Amino acid sequence: MAVLVTGGAGYIGSHMVLALLDAGHEEIVVLDDLSTGFDWALPPEVRLVVGDVADQSLVTEIILQHRIDAIAHFAARIVVPDSVADPLHYYLANTVKTRALIETAVRCGVKHVIFSSTAAVYGEPETVPVPENLLPAPINPYGRSKLMSEWMIADAAKAHGFSYVILRYFNVAGADPRGRTGQSTPNATHLIKVATQAALGQRTHLDVFGTDYPTRDGSCLRDYIQVSDLAEAHRVALNHLRSGGESLTLNCGYGRGYSVLEVIEVVKRVSGRDFEVRLSPRRPGDPAQIIAEAQRIRDLGWSPKNDDLDAIVAQAFAWEEALTRRNRT
Repeated sequence: MAVLVTGGAGYIGSHMVLALLDAGHEEIVVLDDLSTGFDWALPPEVRLVVGDVADQSLVTEIILQHRIDAIAHFAARIVVPDSVADPLHYYLANTVKTRALIETAVRCGVKHVIFSSTAAVYGEPETVPVPENLLPAPINPYGRSKLMSEWMIADAAKAHGFSYVILRYFNVAGADPRGRTGQSTPNATHLIKVATQAALGQRTHLDVFGTDYPTRDGSCLRDYIQVSDLAEAHRVALNHLRSGGESLTLNCGYGRGYSVLEVIEVVKRVSGRDFEVRLSPRRPGDPAQIIAEAQRIRDLGWSPKNDDLDAIVAQAFAWEEALTRRNRT
């Protein structure tokens, strides 16, 4: 049995590949267009196919040649403000292309799908922490594009008999504790990455978008989940499906929130560097706070190993230093 990891040369996808390899999984195929991913992020023993998930003839060839029984679908666009500015691009990348991938999977008899979704489907939740049974109400095109894909996968599974796990991520952060991969996209908008770049002098300053939210210090509250823990959640989900488990939709977070200003202070303390912080107006589409109720994924046997913000920041900072050295060579 082989797994196809779409977007597997990217940030979260490359950590999923490592989680599978570390667990002794024999065959993994990565499909990535390398628009935001990097071939060097993958171990040499992993087969990389450069291409688009919507290329149905290519995906068919991969599934049949490698006898793929499960797809972990990470390939997507993820920047909320960009989705507000260019919604049609996000509906194409995140919804239309997912439809093409699922259609191909159905035609080729793929048994299991793990889908990379997002807490953005909840919008501005009145219930905090957020349970999975809360009615979705996304407030930006990114969240809507992912929710549409969730509905599509659930409907297709019911009609065609495959099983799925949809994982709704909260804020992903950190890097592989062994330093093998991390967030490498130059213009990424993840707060901890941006803050570590500012600490290293790669950015002139860091913007805080909104300090008038109804939170303890006026900045947004987020639930930060370490990326290797998130990858392990995907591996647990895969085992669940292959063991005959039912289709599920699960939150992935720690159930605890940190504010933007609190995270910045941790980055300054851990890095030992100071940097300029500018207070800017709110961005469109940003909820004030979103924190996970994540007991269901724990009930499957997932147990986080990296639930420590200082350690997460230290991993991100070390990876950013390593990435700087790589880019200089």
